[in-house]
Amino acid sequence: MKINIRQYVASDLDAVLDSWEVATRLAHKFMTDEFIAQERKNVADIYIPNTDTWVAEIDGEVQGFIALMGDEVGAIFLQPDCHGQGVGKALMDKAQELHGDLEVEVFKENSIGRKFYSRYGFENLEVKFHEPTAQQVLRLKFTAEKRI
Repeated sequence: MKINIRQYVASDLDAVLDSWEVATRLAHKFMTDEFIAQERKNVADIYIPNTDTWVAEIDGEVQGFIALMGDEVGAIFLQPDCHGQGVGKALMDKAQELHGDLEVEVFKENSIGRKFYSRYGFENLEVKFHEPTAQQVLRLKFTAEKRI
């Protein structure tokens, strides 16, 4: 499987939204349909236009993406059949190449995301409370020099 990481273009939106929603529903069982519907709209209208977004293409099809706000990973989502295939790592490697040290927030209940970040080398910074979902969020940091 050849993974191509490239800059997001507007024609990627449907594939990005599909990756986001499928992965969100898998990893965030506590989110309501209403919350997901609103966030899907926010991803399209607010988040994507205001982030540096990169997509992972496999066989010419977008299978996931990473959205960056400077050194902050605002989002990284993949189609579930790409989990464990090196796609998320390839996206995170791109972010790390661009920014070095990285930070991200992940829901404590998101065991899929937490496992990925831990394997990549992220470490806990703090725990916060996310009002809209009444869930705990972990803020994590990746320090590039520790990985070398």
